[in-house]
Amino acid sequence: MQIVYEYSHLNGLEYMQVHRSALLNEIRQVIAQVDAEACRTKASKEKRRNTELLYAPIDMNQAMNEGFARFGWRESRTSYWVTSDAQLIRKTMHLPEAEQKLAIESAGLQPFSSYNQTDFVKDRIAVEIQFGKYAFVAYDLFVKHMAFYIGDQIDVGVEVLPIKLMTQKMSSGIGYYEGELYNLVRQGRGVPAVPLVLFGVDA
Repeated sequence: MQIVYEYSHLNGLEYMQVHRSALLNEIRQVIAQVDAEACRTKASKEKRRNTELLYAPIDMNQAMNEGFARFGWRESRTSYWVTSDAQLIRKTMHLPEAEQKLAIESAGLQPFSSYNQTDFVKDRIAVEIQFGKYAFVAYDLFVKHMAFYIGDQIDVGVEVLPIKLMTQKMSSGIGYYEGELYNLVRQGRGVPAVPLVLFGVDA
């Protein structure tokens, strides 16, 4: 698999080139080592393509998982408590997890446990591999990476997406680089307020 396009939001790529160049190289190596053709194992259920084998997101994710694991990247999870009062959430969201719950209960409201999980984190860089439905990409960019950044657990979020050409050999409804780049740019230069790198990959 190869990186065809890349985009830097709020100098995310430049930060990595200067401060995390070794991690940037690891990400590039993992992507380059994925044999996409070996992941072309999914039988299409669409009538017009019922004899075609498509790229299987599960297989590609597994190949990525193995690659990142070899370099010591690990899944990370951040837990927090939510409630129905927006003002209270603003006051508690930066507190330690246990204090969030206590503050919500002290206000007479019910706390609900929640969390954000990201695929791979190493030395304050988070990587999300997204070969799934397009709705998940927006969640990654505007919720996951933001939550870890605000929580001071990462400095840059990296999103790996197939390019449009590759999705034509996948199931329908898959998010793709060009479309998500448009969605990101449309928000304006400062939104979301987290440095990001988008990589568009092809087989």
